[in-house]
Amino acid sequence: MMPAMALIAEARKRIPAEVRAAARREKLDAERVRRRFVSGRVVIPSNPVHSPEPVGIGEGFTVKINVNIGTSRDHCSLKEELLKARTAVGLGTDAIMDLSTGGDTRAIRKRLLKAVKVPLGTVPIYETALETIRGASGKEPGRSGGRPSSRTNRIVDMSSDAIFSTIERQAREGVDFMTVHCGITRESVARLKRSGRIADIVSRGGAFLSAWIMHNDKENPLYSDFDYLLELAKKHEFTLSLGDGLRPGCIADATDRAQLQELIILGELVDRARKAGVQAMVEGPGHVPLNQIEANIRLEKTVCKGAPFYVLGPLVTDIAPGYDHITSAIGGALAAWYGADFLCYVTPSEHLSLPTVEDVRQGTVASRIAAHAADLARGIGWERDIAMARARKALDWEGQFRQAIDPDHAREVRNRHKPKKSERTCTMCGDLCAMAIDDEFV
Repeated sequence: MMPAMALIAEARKRIPAEVRAAARREKLDAERVRRRFVSGRVVIPSNPVHSPEPVGIGEGFTVKINVNIGTSRDHCSLKEELLKARTAVGLGTDAIMDLSTGGDTRAIRKRLLKAVKVPLGTVPIYETALETIRGASGKEPGRSGGRPSSRTNRIVDMSSDAIFSTIERQAREGVDFMTVHCGITRESVARLKRSGRIADIVSRGGAFLSAWIMHNDKENPLYSDFDYLLELAKKHEFTLSLGDGLRPGCIADATDRAQLQELIILGELVDRARKAGVQAMVEGPGHVPLNQIEANIRLEKTVCKGAPFYVLGPLVTDIAPGYDHITSAIGGALAAWYGADFLCYVTPSEHLSLPTVEDVRQGTVASRIAAHAADLARGIGWERDIAMARARKALDWEGQFRQAIDPDHAREVRNRHKPKKSERTCTMCGDLCAMAIDDEFV
C-alpha cells in the first residue's frame, strides 16, 4: 500500500495499489478508475493506519452502502456494537460508521478499527461535544454521583482547537472517512431562520454547530479554517465526507433554500479539496418525496461537479415509524438509479430508538436490495439474478440460498414449514408447483 499523504499525488503519476485493488474487485479498467479518482469523481477511503480492503465509491462503480452503529448515553454496550458491525459486514456492507456518543468512545472506536476491514467512518464533532460536556473530570454531569459543579459545560463551549484535535486524533488512530459539517455557516444558518421549516435541523452535528455559531457569534471553524482541515486530511490520508447539516427532516422541508444554500457551499469546498489533493464526497438528504429525488441527485452532481454522492435513504414518507428501512430502500433505489453512489442504511428503529442487532440486519439487507436494484437498472450484476432464476427453475434450494442476499434468513423461512409430499417444492404450492408441473409434462 502507498504511504500516507501520497495517494492522490501518486495517482497523478501512476496507478496506486489501492486504485488497482478497487478496480480489480469490480473488474474495471484500472487506468480509467485512476483518472476518475484523480478528478475527484471517485473516492477510495483508506487511511494507511487502518488499511481496509479498498472500496471504490463513485462513477463507474457499483452502488455502495454504509451501516451506522454506535452507542448512546442511554445504552452503551461494546459487545453489542461489535456484533452489529460483524453482522453488517457479514451481510455485505461496504463501510461502517461509528456514531458512538456514550461510554468510552475512544476505546469503542479502536476496537471497531481492529474488528472490521471495511472502511470505518466517524463524525468527530460528536466526540468533541461529549468530551466538552464531560469537562476536565471526564465524567458526564449528573452521572458521577457527586455534587454538581457550579457551571456545567455545554456543547456551545466547544473550542475550535478541541474540534481539530479530535479530528487529528481520530485520523492518527486510522479512521478512513469523517463527516464534517463545513456547510453550516453564519450565512446558511441565517437563511434557515427565514425558511419557515417544520422540522428545522435534524442533523445532530448540524445542530451542534448552528448552536455554537449562534451562541458565540462566530463562524463555524470547520468552514473558516477549512484549509487547516485539508492539511490534516492530506497528512493523514482520510476522506472528507462533507456533511449535510441542513438536510430535510421531513418531506415538507425537502429541497428548500436552506438545503440548497448549504449544497452550494459544499460545492465550493469540493473544488478546494480537489485543488489540495484531498478526497471528498458529499452527503445528501434525508427526507425527500419521490418526485423530488431526481432533482436532488442532479443538483448535487452539477453543483459539486460529479463528486460522489452519499445519501441517507432518502426516506420518501414520514408516517412509517418501525418500517423506515422500507421507506429508505424505496428512496435509495431511486436515488442510486439517478446517480447517487453511496447509500446510508436506515433501520426499523429510525426515529424510535437505538437499533438492535436485528434492526441492523434488516436495515443492511434493505439497503443492499436498493443498491442492487439500481445496479441492475444500470446493467450491472445480472449474473447473480440469472443464477437465482436458474436455481428456482431447477427447484435447487441450496442454489437459491447461495445467491440470496441473506442466505440464513432465506433458509430459516424455508424451514418454517416443510412440504408434506415432496422436498422439491415448498408449502406455497406443494404438488401444484408450476415449475414441478413444467418439469413433468412440458
